Amino acid sequence: MGYWYIFGTIFFTVYGQIILKWRISMKAQLPENGTSKEIITYFVQLFLDPFIVSGFAAAFVASLFWMAAMTKFEITFAYPFMSLAPALVLLLGIWILGETFTIGKLIGLFIIIIGLIVTIKL
Repeated sequence: MGYWYIFGTIFFTVYGQIILKWRISMKAQLPENGTSKEIITYFVQLFLDPFIVSGFAAAFVASLFWMAAMTKFEITFAYPFMSLAPALVLLLGIWILGETFTIGKLIGLFIIIIGLIVTIKL
């Protein structure tokens, strides 16, 4: 059952990141030289988006799963699995969001996976 807690943590973390990037990319960019009122208005509009709210809720749910995982595993065992979150965000960012694919990103992904294997197995 403990591995499901780790899986839940990763799933909700990745969901939150992808959904936030998706929705924020649909909005205008943050005003760089905007007034305080413009910047506050920008963030209020983001926080009123139900998908963005779901992204924040996912982060909260991920933290609940992580707390549950901490009751089952040592942190030195469980935490390396969290390296799968950025790897999945990379893959989903390319696939769903159409972000750029580079050989450097691919090499980095393999290094993350090798690091996880080494950490868990040795």
